[in-house]
Amino acid sequence: MGSLILAVVAYIRALFAPRHRLALEAAALRQQLAVFKRKQPRPRLGRADRLFLTLLARVYSAWAEALILVKPETVVSWQRASFRLFWRWRSRQPGRPKVDQEIRQLIRRMKTENPGWGAPRIHGELVQLGFDVSEPTVSRYLQRLRRRYDEGKAKRWLAFLNNHREVIAAFDFFTVPTLNFRTLYCFFVIEHGRRRILHFNCTEHPTGNWIVQQLREALPLPCPYRYALFDRDAKFGNEVIGFLKASGTKSIRTSLRSPWQNGIAERWVGSARHELVDHVIPLNEQHLRRLGREYLAYYHEDRTHIGLEKTTPAGRLIQRRLTADSGIGQKRPEPRYGVTYPR
Repeated sequence: MGSLILAVVAYIRALFAPRHRLALEAAALRQQLAVFKRKQPRPRLGRADRLFLTLLARVYSAWAEALILVKPETVVSWQRASFRLFWRWRSRQPGRPKVDQEIRQLIRRMKTENPGWGAPRIHGELVQLGFDVSEPTVSRYLQRLRRRYDEGKAKRWLAFLNNHREVIAAFDFFTVPTLNFRTLYCFFVIEHGRRRILHFNCTEHPTGNWIVQQLREALPLPCPYRYALFDRDAKFGNEVIGFLKASGTKSIRTSLRSPWQNGIAERWVGSARHELVDHVIPLNEQHLRRLGREYLAYYHEDRTHIGLEKTTPAGRLIQRRLTADSGIGQKRPEPRYGVTYPR
């Protein structure tokens, strides 16, 4: 904690020092840090050091360029950890008592040996056996017991997606934490045919009317898509279903806890996380929208997809080989999201 106080005092003193003196002092400190890092490649940082660097990232826009002892990705991971601790502290409350293992085994055994029994019948048997458990608890546990995997149903579902991929559009949400521990809900619409993102937006309060407005912008009339695929999120209420019905699009909701049924949308969420939001901390909605527009330009024009036979959603043209004689080699490669493309 003492080092943090000294850093604040040094900052106040620097406000009244000449600029050339600050530049020389910064150069001397960087040289000493470089020597220190050669001797100790991975110095240990305390909690006060991590707190100082995390706060520095909030008030200093060029914080990543000033880091020497740690990488910017490390500071981002600290902010993610702080976000989880913050919401764990906000959500602290005593939960329900855990169901005894003997009761769970009995419920599983009764359901296996009597598939036609529901929660009221199983609860009655448990009460007669002397167990103190409520019927809603039995019902919740029965919902966790997954049914046997039906391979035939899965094949029919995958065949439906493959045969109608040109007329299917899917939409979903994913969350992104901001620098000040707020949660932004990112909404997107993706088509199954070429994996193009038809619409992307974010908000802190996703209401039903807001979702309908996003769908109006993504699916203008006449709508070329016959099916709209989405999960059973409570945000997709009657307003969304009514709009899709009025536009002539059939609503198809996936089963509970079955993300594989909307795999194309789920894979895009994974790509957006791995390639964008895991490497930057958005400040607010406007910042995330700007990042989203830049990422979508890269996603549509440059990023190849295995499902599209190594092409891009926008149909990137195949370029000639770069040779010294052709003159094409004189073009400078263009960096896009950490990857250099010879554009």
